[in-house]
Amino acid sequence: MHSDHKLADERSNLLRRARRIVVKLGTSTVTGDEGEFCHARVEPIVRSIAALRKYGRQVVLVSSGAVGLGRGWLGLHRSRLDDLVTKQACAAVGQSLLMDAYKELFSAQETKIAQVLLTEEDFTNWRRYSNLRQAMDKLLGFDVVPVVNENDTVSTAELESLAPGSRTPAFSDNDRLAALVMSGLEADALVLLTNVDGLLRQAGQEIGTAALDDDNNDRSHVIGIVQQITPELKALGSGPSASGRGGMRTKLEAAEIAMNCGGIAVITNGNDPRILDRIFSGEPVGTAFLPAKRMRGKRRWIAYAADVRGRVVVDAGAHRAITQGKASLLASGVVRVENHFAPLDVVSIVDAEGREFARGIANCASEEAEKFSSKRGTRGARPLAGAPVLVTRDNIVLLQNAVPEL
Repeated sequence: MHSDHKLADERSNLLRRARRIVVKLGTSTVTGDEGEFCHARVEPIVRSIAALRKYGRQVVLVSSGAVGLGRGWLGLHRSRLDDLVTKQACAAVGQSLLMDAYKELFSAQETKIAQVLLTEEDFTNWRRYSNLRQAMDKLLGFDVVPVVNENDTVSTAELESLAPGSRTPAFSDNDRLAALVMSGLEADALVLLTNVDGLLRQAGQEIGTAALDDDNNDRSHVIGIVQQITPELKALGSGPSASGRGGMRTKLEAAEIAMNCGGIAVITNGNDPRILDRIFSGEPVGTAFLPAKRMRGKRRWIAYAADVRGRVVVDAGAHRAITQGKASLLASGVVRVENHFAPLDVVSIVDAEGREFARGIANCASEEAEKFSSKRGTRGARPLAGAPVLVTRDNIVLLQNAVPEL
């Protein structure tokens, strides 16, 4: 019990002290049943954001809803949105409607806003990622609230369904986009507002390292505090939501990024008009995910935002040297090169069983790595002398179950 009180105090203190905040509104919060902008739900949130700023906090708003608003404006039935190009058209129509609505609401609070439309390349390219950080910092310095969304009209990563085995995009929904914005800005808190009270579990269900608010043994419980996202927790969040594309699974992925970037994340219900006021006054609402050790700079970008272009299989010696000896990866330790990559691309580093245990920035192209790889020895020849360093230690991030080991 003493430990639970300590965790509750930590949660409250972190949220009350948070100075830079990212708030994400889901489609179910922004739009109504007919695809209209829901002023009744969004206006109180805008009012709370304006109030937070008056107390010296910086807020970035990540908002879904463009596709839904466009569908409503065009009078399309939801079933018509199975077509990717139709979704893009709806996004083009809906994004202007979304910004018009936000301009009206924020102007009433004497708050300036800026539209920031992002594509996957703004995160997967290090130079563009750095430029994005600088631009967002400048907007916040000008006392502006950036309103962020994916540019769905030209970028389809969030709209399309990926084929099995295809490359995983930097973000495929606005939950992960919000987490990457938080990571890039080194924000203190991420709030994901949705249409449920938080991450729920059934009475009597064991979920590992979470602290629970058990006020009624006859119904589902909101998990109050999470210190580590376990497979059991992920199982609770499977499946997309009815109106959005992510659901609880992607919110857990976003919360995990926030935790491993040293921030606190909260998943809670956006239908409460005072929800942001309650969160940042330290009230125990929703599910809070407590921070782990902060991963900084380029290492955080490698782990979460970078586009993984290639994959190299390494031998047992290289695996041991990287995980235990904190060594660089020599090309001679590579058994097999899978997928083409160029210098400065991020590559996945896997063991002989195909398990990814690290990622890193390649110093040379895949062709050169393959020329010096140890697989030459399997044909009776020794690896060529002078094998280059494929990935320098400073550019390697260790993973554990595809989550950075901090």
